[in-house]
Amino acid sequence: MLPSLRRVIARLWLPLFPAVAALLAAGCSPYSAEDQELVVGMEMQYPPFEMRNTRNQPDGISVRMAEDLAAHLGRPLRLEDVAWDGIIPSLQSGKIDLIISSLTRTEERARAIDFSDDYVTNGLCMLVGKESTIRTADDLTESGARIAVKLGTTGHTWAMQALEGVELVVLDEAGTCALEVTQGKADAFIYDQISIYQLWKRHEDKTRAILQPIRSEAWAIGIRKGDDTLRQQVNDWLKAYREAGQFDALAERYMAEEKKTFEAMGVPFIFH
Repeated sequence: MLPSLRRVIARLWLPLFPAVAALLAAGCSPYSAEDQELVVGMEMQYPPFEMRNTRNQPDGISVRMAEDLAAHLGRPLRLEDVAWDGIIPSLQSGKIDLIISSLTRTEERARAIDFSDDYVTNGLCMLVGKESTIRTADDLTESGARIAVKLGTTGHTWAMQALEGVELVVLDEAGTCALEVTQGKADAFIYDQISIYQLWKRHEDKTRAILQPIRSEAWAIGIRKGDDTLRQQVNDWLKAYREAGQFDALAERYMAEEKKTFEAMGVPFIFH
């Protein structure tokens, strides 16, 4: 290369050097965190929170939350439909940035991931036979009842720890647990309030929903351990979202009937 040409290239390169050095210091990426995709994982099998519509497009309360959060952060959104047993490992490995998937905060999970502030209170409750005399959880132990629970749920865990003298029927699917009640094979099914409400409406002729919570549980957004900046951003957004009435708007859009029923029964609705 000719000396004069080297001097020209050097003069062109020098003004660019500080910017290039800054990019290298930032990990060789020309994009800021705000420009990167926000990857949110959810299992789209829990309407009206996580589901697919008739066009097979993601829909539901959690989907709208993810969209609004990404817009607030100024980041493009990518939704990942993740099987439930793989959703926490996906967060831990960095395949997703957040879990917004009706995720109950538990001590065991808190050892593996961080959580945002709570945004839903969704207690355990019961589905019983339409003519059942059961009114509260105390009636279960007094009668030595046969109780259906879904394997691996907080209802299953609570029943094992709190109910003595009952027979547990442990099944894989919530719908199968409900059928145990409709067919008189179980005296009650213990599960979360929203699911119990939906199953009751499906079997209203044979069942009764006791929506008063046995024990309150909280849903929160799952965040990778140590990602404190994102956790603070999510918490700030949740606070503003609630104050702006956005959770109420989602409830009216997706759960108007449920909200009305809860209020008629004197049970606090999940967004309160």
